[in-house]
Amino acid sequence: MTPPPRPELRTLLSLALPLAAAQAGNQLMGFVDTAMVGRIGTASIGGVGIGNGLFFALSCFGLGVVLGMDAPTAQALGAHELARARLVLSRGLGVALWLSLPITALVLLAPLGLGPAGVEPATAHETARFLHGRAGGVLPFLLFVALRSHLQARSLTRPIVIATVIGNLANVLLNLPLIFGDRALVALGLPALGLPALGALGSGISSAVAAATMAVVVALAVREALATAGPPADAAEGPALQRTILRLGVPAGLQLVAEIGVFATVALLAGRLGQDAAAGHQIAITLASFTFTVALGVAQATSVRVGHHVGAGHTARARHAGLVGIGVGVGIMAISALTFLCAPSALARLFSSEPAVIAAAVPLIRIAACFQIFDGIQVVAAGALRGAGDTRLPLYANLFGYYVVALPLAIVLGVRGPFGAAGLWWGLCAGLGVVSVLLLWRFLRVSARPIARV
Repeated sequence: MTPPPRPELRTLLSLALPLAAAQAGNQLMGFVDTAMVGRIGTASIGGVGIGNGLFFALSCFGLGVVLGMDAPTAQALGAHELARARLVLSRGLGVALWLSLPITALVLLAPLGLGPAGVEPATAHETARFLHGRAGGVLPFLLFVALRSHLQARSLTRPIVIATVIGNLANVLLNLPLIFGDRALVALGLPALGLPALGALGSGISSAVAAATMAVVVALAVREALATAGPPADAAEGPALQRTILRLGVPAGLQLVAEIGVFATVALLAGRLGQDAAAGHQIAITLASFTFTVALGVAQATSVRVGHHVGAGHTARARHAGLVGIGVGVGIMAISALTFLCAPSALARLFSSEPAVIAAAVPLIRIAACFQIFDGIQVVAAGALRGAGDTRLPLYANLFGYYVVALPLAIVLGVRGPFGAAGLWWGLCAGLGVVSVLLLWRFLRVSARPIARV
């Protein structure tokens, strides 16, 4: 029997709101880095902006693979198998450790491709300095993701929020002396210590230390939670659980790569249309990315709730939890859609005072309003499917929606057609619509029959 919607809604919101706040806090760290190095010069602004984008793009595959922990952890806890959940965590941390090695190497080597890609030498130099400092943050970032997965599956969200707040504070406090050196200490009324101004390199080091700080905070919370996990599970299950994490996580990682790839390609196409088009695109995508973080928090919570019910053997309740989560995602994105439609000019002015840039951004913000609902459905439905242990179909849906529908249509309308940047965004809108329909259909089909545990 399906339970009434209100209890599930309350439980979902109590889990989703802190997770959404934590996602927004993670995004804030990159904004702060860019804003603080902006006092040095335009090359530093561009270098840190490109560096943060490259760091996330290269780390997202590892992030997706570690998310393969979500379903087995939530399902084990739903079945009250605390020891099994602890074993999943152990294997997930091992996956994070090994993945961090090649990803760190890629972060260090990424600057070699900036010159051939046409990035100006001064900006490329600053990007390289930032990434060299930031590379040490790959391992703590992936460890944080693994530890966060365990905590959110146990509905322990407060440590995640606390870690995010502490990480942001550490980033700001370390940015000052590491970016500006003694000048920052003197400005704060402190004695000079002979600290050099490291600029973008200092910003990268600060972000890496902040990531390590966040990992330590959630690790302490996990250690306290595991004190009540009971006797350890059979270690012989470890290799099978690790294979399960990889089986679920590799498609999720490839899905993230595919999604980031299509948006990066559209950004490059917008850049070919002129500076105003590129700036307008950046404003619109920044606004859309912010609202997406809120929906992403709902998706994480929905994944946990679906996984709990699957672990407990209640497929009907898992279906109900998924649909409630999708409904919440649609409601939140509907509010952002109305805001985008009603105040596009005011939103654009938050980022620029240039009339040409505002004029370029306004129609894109309005188109972004059109795909907010689709974005909410697709991200939450993907979370619901992840909780059910289904990550392969979301990968196929993304590849089809983005690379068979969105990108070709964006090129036809925006590059070869008369619509410019607006044509690029209509292509994205169409692709998101296709992905949302496919993922919603898939969840309805999967949850229409008993869902097996992973």
